[in-house]
Amino acid sequence: MSDLPRKAVTRTAKLAALPLGFAGRATWGLGKRIGGRSAEIVGRELQQRTAEQLFKVLGELKGGAMKFGQALSVFESALPEEIAGPYRAALTKLQEAAPPMPTSTVHSVLAEQLGEDWRELFEEFEDKPAAAASIGQVHRAVWHDGREVAVKVQYPGAGQALLSDLAQLSRFARLLGPLIPGMDIKPLITELRDRVSEELDYSLEAEAQRAHAEEFADDPDVVVPAVVHQCDEVLVTEWMEGMPLSEVIADGTDEQRNRAGQLLARFLFSGPARTGLLHADPHPGNFRLLAGDSPDGPVEEWRLGVLDFGTVDRLPDGLPPTIGTSLRMTLDGEADAVYQLLCEEGFVKESIELDPDAVLEYLLPIIEPAQVDEFTFTRGWMRHQATRIGDPRSPAYQLAKQLNLPPAYLLIHRVTLSTIGVLCQLGAAVRLRDELEAWLPGFVTEEEPAGADMTGITVEDEDISVDLGKEAVEETPA
Repeated sequence: MSDLPRKAVTRTAKLAALPLGFAGRATWGLGKRIGGRSAEIVGRELQQRTAEQLFKVLGELKGGAMKFGQALSVFESALPEEIAGPYRAALTKLQEAAPPMPTSTVHSVLAEQLGEDWRELFEEFEDKPAAAASIGQVHRAVWHDGREVAVKVQYPGAGQALLSDLAQLSRFARLLGPLIPGMDIKPLITELRDRVSEELDYSLEAEAQRAHAEEFADDPDVVVPAVVHQCDEVLVTEWMEGMPLSEVIADGTDEQRNRAGQLLARFLFSGPARTGLLHADPHPGNFRLLAGDSPDGPVEEWRLGVLDFGTVDRLPDGLPPTIGTSLRMTLDGEADAVYQLLCEEGFVKESIELDPDAVLEYLLPIIEPAQVDEFTFTRGWMRHQATRIGDPRSPAYQLAKQLNLPPAYLLIHRVTLSTIGVLCQLGAAVRLRDELEAWLPGFVTEEEPAGADMTGITVEDEDISVDLGKEAVEETPA
């Protein structure tokens, strides 16, 4: 591949080919069915071809196209399995790999940013990239003091490419919408576009990573690599080994899945409380599972490695207490109080009037993981929620259309949904309530501690089966 495609006409043409390609394959499939081949076989071939084209175009373009693909990949657990299968492999590739920049381009950026004698800063430097992201690629190296490091080099023209891609993607967001039922694609693209300037600024990324690295130094559960050196378009951090979360999703044991899921939930809620920052790019490519001193040691001692702090939400006081308070009151069935709080915070516009009990009924299934001591996240549960909220015939869909998401909560909402999507990909059994009680402001009150005495709920692919095993609970909200 040559340099990162920067000409707007070239990139626009490639992106515009995506919906046209989808339509063309649909026509091809109709011809095959008329010719006598079964719809099931043809359907599988269509999905495979579409997935391959999606990865090819988004991966080659990098920029905003790849960023969109990465954001989309965490939601594939909401797709029906016959559609999700082919897309899963293609979208997962976007999390850790993409066609690389030419070596000459990498060297030019390093010379411009670090000086013509940049090689003297390294004992070793691998020209072949170890990983690729939406705005840069990572090279493994050895710093002059002997430390193994990751060198992130920003693609030339990345900013222009990001904005161009996301503007073009927003034009046919309606055509991409069916990829993820129950999800409005356009606000996702808008939010990604609003974050472009922050992601391009490696000084902001270095600042956020330093804050996390210092706070989680010697932490028993979370590892964040230290920042070694930073300039405008190059960021050098300590190298981190470990099993990519995508591998845990594909081939991990139940113990590894559960440990990774628990740590992911812990990091989601503890990060803002401890650093005043929310890591806002939770796709699997940004996480590792690290064994203890011995690779054969107990999985319970493995830690979560966290990468890429290019996108963060700045929350100096941690997550808003409204989230914990409304969640607690919803679990307690306080419909009127929940509705009043949602109105005060702008989730219900002044011109809209809703039934508090209907709002409570809409929320309860979504917060099911917080109702019990341990919840097993599954693709089936995710599909069930996506269908319930995304089906225009359902009451939940009609109510959701009348709710509003205040701007201050937009990124928090996306990160939470994305993390839940990854937990469902893992199929992890997670003690989510423990993390909420420990880290979420407003979830626990001094007068009324949270914590229901319930055992695990496991949600199967097609229905919800409840195993209560203790006498303390007689009824569970559906």
